[in-house]
Amino acid sequence: MFVVNREAIQRTFTMTDCIAAVEEGLVAWTRGAAFLHPRFQLPGGPSNALMGLMPVVAIEPERLWGLKAVMVAHGNPQQGLDSHQGAILICNAETGVPLALVDATEITAMRTAAASALATRALAKPDVGRIAILGTGRQARTHVEALRVGYPKAEFRLWGRSPKAEALAQSIGACHAVSVQEAIDGADVICTVTGSREPLLKGGWITPGCHINAVGASRPDARELDSDLVARSEFFVDSRSQAETECGEYLIPLGEGRIGTDHIRAELGAILAGQAPGRSSPAAVTVFKSLGIAVEDLWAAARALECAKAAGQAQQVRW
Repeated sequence: MFVVNREAIQRTFTMTDCIAAVEEGLVAWTRGAAFLHPRFQLPGGPSNALMGLMPVVAIEPERLWGLKAVMVAHGNPQQGLDSHQGAILICNAETGVPLALVDATEITAMRTAAASALATRALAKPDVGRIAILGTGRQARTHVEALRVGYPKAEFRLWGRSPKAEALAQSIGACHAVSVQEAIDGADVICTVTGSREPLLKGGWITPGCHINAVGASRPDARELDSDLVARSEFFVDSRSQAETECGEYLIPLGEGRIGTDHIRAELGAILAGQAPGRSSPAAVTVFKSLGIAVEDLWAAARALECAKAAGQAQQVRW
């Protein structure tokens, strides 16, 4: 069995590699070459990390089982740690033999941003000039990295509640904004990557033609976008079934009667596979709600394993 740690991923697996792998996985799932099982979120009690278990099986091009076990501890950034910690186990789907253990912290950070980059390519207007990032955690950095792959000349603006927001903006080559409205002023793309449970973005603030990647909230009682914004948007998701159980941006306005069950237009994989259309017009406001699915993890981890093995950076251990 091979072990691929965070350092090996950082040395050998690029964001361009990750974007390509996530696209391949989403398209494969859409075409029936993978099966995604429900995500289990298991609370550990007060002040304890939440455990997420994310199983998936790939049928093509290889028969693989993947299981990501990730812990989410929101107090970690105060200790200099990423809030997401864990590992991705890759097994032969026929024999069950473990093939690899891959660091989930690095893969989660990269594949989440890669999905947003793919959604932006598929749903945003082609002439993206300004991108707003709301949040100051690890996802702020990886989203800038991923979006610069497709939009190297775009101007980035960053806002966050953390005192480190200005220094972070400077370190990633972004302009620091002192308010959400300043950050999103004139933005063609907005990425919300915060831990907020209450809406940060309001429908009346968003200009026609804007695309939004809503990433931070993944609970039915939490959201970063208000009901007005969701109701006026063309709404896309990574997984319809997951959105129907976990997505506050969808479930809260649905419960208020602001939207119907048909408000989700399509899954991202269907758009990438050419099976569903994207935005309807240049003036439409599009939203991609990213919850994070195990297909992204398995394909990204498998590609990271290939890159690490090719560079001699994957550690082989006896099992």
